[in-house]
Amino acid sequence: MRIVVAGGGLIGTRHIAHVLDHRGFDLVGVIDPDPKVRAAAPGASFDCIEAVDVPVDGIIIATPTDLHATNAETAAERGWHMVIEKPVASTLEQAHSIVSAVERAGVVALVGHHRRYHPKVRALKELLDTGQIGATVLASMIWAVRKPDEYFDVPWRAGRAGSPIMINLVHELDLLRYLFGDLIHVSGFGSSALRGQGRIESGGVTLGFANGTVATLAFADTSPSPWGFEAGTGENPNIGTTNQDMLWITGTKGAISFPSLTLWGEAKDWSQAAQPSKISCAEGVPLVAQLEHFADVVAGRAAPLIDARDATKTLAATLQIEAALMGEPV
Repeated sequence: MRIVVAGGGLIGTRHIAHVLDHRGFDLVGVIDPDPKVRAAAPGASFDCIEAVDVPVDGIIIATPTDLHATNAETAAERGWHMVIEKPVASTLEQAHSIVSAVERAGVVALVGHHRRYHPKVRALKELLDTGQIGATVLASMIWAVRKPDEYFDVPWRAGRAGSPIMINLVHELDLLRYLFGDLIHVSGFGSSALRGQGRIESGGVTLGFANGTVATLAFADTSPSPWGFEAGTGENPNIGTTNQDMLWITGTKGAISFPSLTLWGEAKDWSQAAQPSKISCAEGVPLVAQLEHFADVVAGRAAPLIDARDATKTLAATLQIEAALMGEPV
């Protein structure tokens, strides 16, 4: 499958590496307006989608979020299938525009909520769906890191767009949506007390799901800790690995912690101590699994795990959280 990658930033370079390393894919170009990025690109490079003059089957859009809609619409017009990095867009209007464009063109548009592809997430999803801890009741999640000071040398990261809500929390929220379904309630409190910038840097959120599950989500990008998806799973080479749990779920028959996949059961009520056991699962790289899934969907061998329409629901929920934490009407 012939792939171009649009965007040579942090995530774009990871996509480029995975495409180059996979025998089922051929990197035919890198798209970026920065001449330095193009000069460093392996093989052909272009300054915009319109300039691409080689045959392309699919594009990975890893540009700034506010450019996703324009790039996706242009790619759809060219008949290219696509993987759009998360979030699908900056606004719901842009997201709906993407959905309309790809459905009109009849092309595949997956969105890069790649945690859904993690083998431990898939194992957790199967465990919950098969009722091994009964009906889910509560969930508690922590994502806490300290981003280095130089991260904020890029001007936009010091403003609202640089909040971990849209950059990082969108991943956690999509994971919870994947596990528990539709969201029906959002409330919370956010803080910018430490860096004092025009952005929410930490906060706590209470989420209510249609299936009755209540979840809490605490987050910060000002606090070094062992708790977070990347630290716990080791899936991001840019973040130190701790192998510590960061998500705890209770049900009517037991409980489980993630990513250790420690299952707690055999207790009928509070008079008995729950007993732990470990769930095993295969290893795998989520971004590679996402790439392979992309090829399967394009070939008609699989249904999308998360397409642009579903990702729009995650965006809507994330925007709700952002509004709640900014003290705006939800």
